[in-house]
Amino acid sequence: MKFNRLLTVTALAASGMMIASCSSRQVTRVSTDQTIDISGSWNNSDSRMVADELTKNVLNANWLSTHQDEHQGKKPVVIVGFVQNKSHEHIDAETFVKDIESSFVQTQRVRLVQGGKKREELRAEKADQQTNSSNSTIKKFGLENGADYILQGSINSIVDAHKRQKVVYYQVNLELTNIQTNEVVWIGEKKIAKYVKN
Repeated sequence: MKFNRLLTVTALAASGMMIASCSSRQVTRVSTDQTIDISGSWNNSDSRMVADELTKNVLNANWLSTHQDEHQGKKPVVIVGFVQNKSHEHIDAETFVKDIESSFVQTQRVRLVQGGKKREELRAEKADQQTNSSNSTIKKFGLENGADYILQGSINSIVDAHKRQKVVYYQVNLELTNIQTNEVVWIGEKKIAKYVKN
């Protein structure tokens, strides 16, 4: 009997602590443009800042005017390829790629085409339309815009740590390559250093 009473009291105390800990959490909405660095790890502010700077650099480089001179003023068609995470931490490179693609679309200085899994999904949709759509609405194969250039890169990091201090260096490297000739027409890099003290 005493054991059951003790078990009941313990269960009630544990549930009370859980309720108290849940109720003490405070959530505050902040602007997505605001830089908040809690852990010292790569975050959305880093991704946005690096993507903005590198996009400005690539769009102001000589390759763009050279392409337009050689192609009667036509905008180049660009595909954003694989950006590999080689850093020490888990970084979802897709958010970084999306920031770059968004910058390309907003500037309207290049034409952006889909790549990778999204391109495969589009092609699967076209294949499905061949048998399931009316003749007047079928999207035909062989009419995609071929990319002139591919942007690829990597995110790297170096950690220098001692006791309760560390400095984390991030380096993002991007290369733009002419798909026809394999010529690298632009190389860009952006470095970020963070000092973290616990």
